[in-house]
Amino acid sequence: MSVIAPTRAAARPEPVRWTRERFYAAVDAGVIGEDEKLEMIGGIITDEGMEDRRAQKSGHSVAVLEISAVLGRAFGSAHHVRPQMPLAIGPDSDPEPDITVVGGVIRDYAGRHPARAELVIEVAESSLRFDRTTKASLYASAGVPDYWIVNLVDRVLEVHRQPVPDRDEMFGWRYASIARLAPGDAVAPVRAPDASIPVADLLP
Repeated sequence: MSVIAPTRAAARPEPVRWTRERFYAAVDAGVIGEDEKLEMIGGIITDEGMEDRRAQKSGHSVAVLEISAVLGRAFGSAHHVRPQMPLAIGPDSDPEPDITVVGGVIRDYAGRHPARAELVIEVAESSLRFDRTTKASLYASAGVPDYWIVNLVDRVLEVHRQPVPDRDEMFGWRYASIARLAPGDAVAPVRAPDASIPVADLLP
């Protein structure tokens, strides 16, 4: 009787890991189109969190514009609001949050993308799970003190605060405090504590 040795399952190839420099070089060379809806997260180029933006859903677009205006008033001239622009997190992550609030004026970032943010917001519908998990861990790892998810599915604001290390999370960090605020509630950013923003103003 012949014995057939079990065959090993083929190992899955490891995904190619990118750096920010390599990613930008690919864009400059035309390998990746500048208008493609892609992000680099942990060295992986992905479109997973970009579904709502790619589909140009009206509710998502209106929310981004409305929130940008509200936050501009709340933070004042010492900060500025960057809608759908890169945030340089480490050497291998270049996410494009729907809204980022950073210190300084626009021209401060003429030669580089900001690496720190006072507040990051994702407007989420189909991307909700990705924003709650991968994006939350990434932003916590970068020390973002205030991460909000404008949840269009349930029409609530999810406020994530207090980054803490957690090696079980994708990027080794998570937010210890998560609150869900309804349209009748108000919220004040960590870095603009005197501002009281009605949650209803953040929902389309």
